[in-house]
Amino acid sequence: MSTGSASAPAERSQKVFPGRFDGKAAVVTGAAQGIGLAVARRISAEGAAVVLVDRSELVHEVAAELVAAGAKATSVTADLEQFAGAEAAVAEAVAANGRIDVLINNVGGTIWAKPYEHYAAEEIQQEIQRSLFPTLWTCRAALPQLVAQGAGVIVNVSSVATRGVNRVPYAAAKGGVNALTQSLALEAAPHGIRVVATAPGGTEAPVRKVKRGPEPEQEQEKAWYQQIVDQTVNSSLLKRYGTLDEQAAAIVFLASDEASYITGTVLPVAGGDLG
Repeated sequence: MSTGSASAPAERSQKVFPGRFDGKAAVVTGAAQGIGLAVARRISAEGAAVVLVDRSELVHEVAAELVAAGAKATSVTADLEQFAGAEAAVAEAVAANGRIDVLINNVGGTIWAKPYEHYAAEEIQQEIQRSLFPTLWTCRAALPQLVAQGAGVIVNVSSVATRGVNRVPYAAAKGGVNALTQSLALEAAPHGIRVVATAPGGTEAPVRKVKRGPEPEQEQEKAWYQQIVDQTVNSSLLKRYGTLDEQAAAIVFLASDEASYITGTVLPVAGGDLG
């Protein structure tokens, strides 16, 4: 969950570890905004050659920013809700860097916030399409390359909202991401591939340039959204939202060689809320 509606400490400065990803080729999806953008900045600052994937043209601005800072970065626009888009993005990533050492699947996010009985059938389908299929498709598209290499890391971004109010379809989608992570880890381990995930909690982020869905307008819609905010804070032992840097730190750690004995794990990053 990403929002700007709950109090959090001032954004902490990145604790970058230069050289941690030297010689590594990384792919970050959903890299134009939010957590994906924070991850792209950090992993490139730590030495990775990065391919940034997003359906928004904003991703090209991010790549230009990283190149200006001295990183090796390229950008790809793709619709990862479709397998063809995932295949094309993976092909461009391999063409750019020759391999994929790290795949970070960050696409997803709640579109609507309301009790389940108020969701229309097409809204349920859209939520699943948005928050499960991009990870399913991109894992499938990248896996042959990782198997051929005999090495690689996949970090999926899930959510502790698998146990949360007013977004049942999103919760179901992220539950699918958790199951994918744990099951694929079993299959991938013999090939030298680790598959892990983080489960972010509420995260302070700037206002999105590309909205996930309609803003709450009616008083009832605002009340339903406030219930999500209240539950998120109350479920956190630290009683606050996290920062983008706190989310990126966990993701990049799991992607690094420091986490070489961790696979099949979903790590909650939610101030003590285990989801």
